[in-house]
Amino acid sequence: MPKKDLRNLCCSPKRSSDSTSQSTSQLSPPSRFSFSSSRPSFSDSVMDRTLEMAEPMIMKWDPNTTTFAKVTSLFYENRREAKDFIKCVYNLQKAMHFHSTENSKSDKLVRAQSLMQIAVKRLQKEFYQILSMNRAHLDPESISTVSSRTSIRSSSSDIDDENDDDRVIAGESVSEVEDFSTVVMADLRLIAECMISSGYGKECVKIYKVIRKSIIAEAIYRLGVEKLSSSQVHKMDWEVLDLKIKDWLNAVNVAVKTLFNGERILCDHVFVSDDSIRESCFTEISKDGAMILFSFPENVARNSKKSPEKVFRLLDMYTAIAEHWPEIEAIFSFDSESVVRSQALTSLIKLGESIRTALAEFEIALQKESSKTPVAGGGIHHLTIDVMNYIILLADFSNVLSDILAEAPPPAKVPLPESYFGISDSNESPAPAISLRFGWLILVLLCKLDGKAKYYKDVFLAYLFLANNLQYVVVKVCTSNLKYLLGENWITKHEEKVKQFASNYERLGWSHVIESLPREPSTSMAPNQVKEIFKRFNSSFAEAHRKHSICVVPDSKLRDDLKISIARKILPVYREFYNKYRGAIVKERHSAHVIRFAPEDVEHQLSDLFFELIIESESSSSFEFSPSHTHHGCDE
Repeated sequence: MPKKDLRNLCCSPKRSSDSTSQSTSQLSPPSRFSFSSSRPSFSDSVMDRTLEMAEPMIMKWDPNTTTFAKVTSLFYENRREAKDFIKCVYNLQKAMHFHSTENSKSDKLVRAQSLMQIAVKRLQKEFYQILSMNRAHLDPESISTVSSRTSIRSSSSDIDDENDDDRVIAGESVSEVEDFSTVVMADLRLIAECMISSGYGKECVKIYKVIRKSIIAEAIYRLGVEKLSSSQVHKMDWEVLDLKIKDWLNAVNVAVKTLFNGERILCDHVFVSDDSIRESCFTEISKDGAMILFSFPENVARNSKKSPEKVFRLLDMYTAIAEHWPEIEAIFSFDSESVVRSQALTSLIKLGESIRTALAEFEIALQKESSKTPVAGGGIHHLTIDVMNYIILLADFSNVLSDILAEAPPPAKVPLPESYFGISDSNESPAPAISLRFGWLILVLLCKLDGKAKYYKDVFLAYLFLANNLQYVVVKVCTSNLKYLLGENWITKHEEKVKQFASNYERLGWSHVIESLPREPSTSMAPNQVKEIFKRFNSSFAEAHRKHSICVVPDSKLRDDLKISIARKILPVYREFYNKYRGAIVKERHSAHVIRFAPEDVEHQLSDLFFELIIESESSSSFEFSPSHTHHGCDE
């Protein structure tokens, strides 16, 4: 009812009462009973006026009255009239409440109740039609977009504001920014608030739950997430399960950021006037789908076949839940949805346990690796490559692994000196658990390599093997996240060890060549002594070149450093000796047998070293990522 009409209606009886009391004050005292018998009561007047205004509007849209009302949508046909219809229902409900306090058995109240039921049926029909016919405009992605760029009206009291309400209700007045999704959401809220206010909230909620729950269920299915039993997961081939995990990883991002987030926004908006309805609606709609989504990782962690190489899928799932945890808490914040939060947290815990188990199995598999065939040329062992690739991939998950390893019971202190372990860890300054774990895994690898070096018959090859493999480890650490986990101190200490191994290789492999030359080549010598030195150098250099021609140094820096170091110890001395005595020797017969190598020949032959390729079949490793039974320590 317009405020002006209501004001006139309310004031009219009062003026009449004042006039009557003045003219009859000398005859009899005022009496409400005599007033009531001569004039309609105030509540009667309000009810009459409300019925007079509401009945034509409500009956016009009674589906049982005309075919037009049965097949036409009020909100789609005439948005201004839809707004007036909502106002009529509000006014009718207020008048009924006011009138019932005066006369609860009035015929007018019965008539008003009948109109209210017709109106509510109309609103139910509109609510259902808007929800079912505008699924495209109410998809979670559209809702999230609308929510992020504009705010929508927030209470039924806005209906009383003529100018403001035109902006939301009247189709012709909607701004370019507020698209159709915004209008549809506003319509749903108007209807929901009107029905709840009129005491028909259950009917409204029932429609909403049925339609929106089916949308969530369909979306979860289309995202490729299905409810699997423990036995199904346990029996599933890894290739099949891996595909399902990939589907889940794609699904969880869409489900949290778009599906459930958009549904929560819509539910909060439509039922903003009633917190308990908002909670019950969203819980009913989202709970089943969310439980299917967040129980999958726990199912995989508990029932899938375990092996170290599968840890990365577990880490992917752990990361997905951990990264979305703040959103999960915000979206599923209602008390009735604590079971959803609990399920997501349980999946995190079980994934963490499985990841720690996989790491332990990896270490045991590494401990039990038992190949004994030396790598040709002292090259890089496949064990080194496999283990470092694995550890580097693990290091990419350092953020979540920090949490996972921090939750594990602290391991017993390993009685190894810091100079060997490379990481400072004391009671006063404890190292992070993840740094210790990675440092320990690499240490186990280096122990295995130490043992494998013993299978070389030539000791110099053993040291070249250790230099090559440790250099590979150090380079991998420096070019990955391991650099930040192990620290500069670790890198510096192990770079020094590479130099020590390289120096030992050089000393054991080339010392007889260096020693074949005089320490002071400028010192005068007898011709026979000169010939003897040339012959000794020819023999030792030829033998060294033959042996070292099979050596491999894959790292270019280490290769260049070795060649430069060896050349510096041989070439300057030999060149000086060669230049001083060559002239005298070439005059003699058979001088070619005495001087076999010019300094340039020595330089070229040294520069050609360390380039041969590793023969793959001779360097394979028996290392497999599979669970083992016992712990044998570092030694072979």
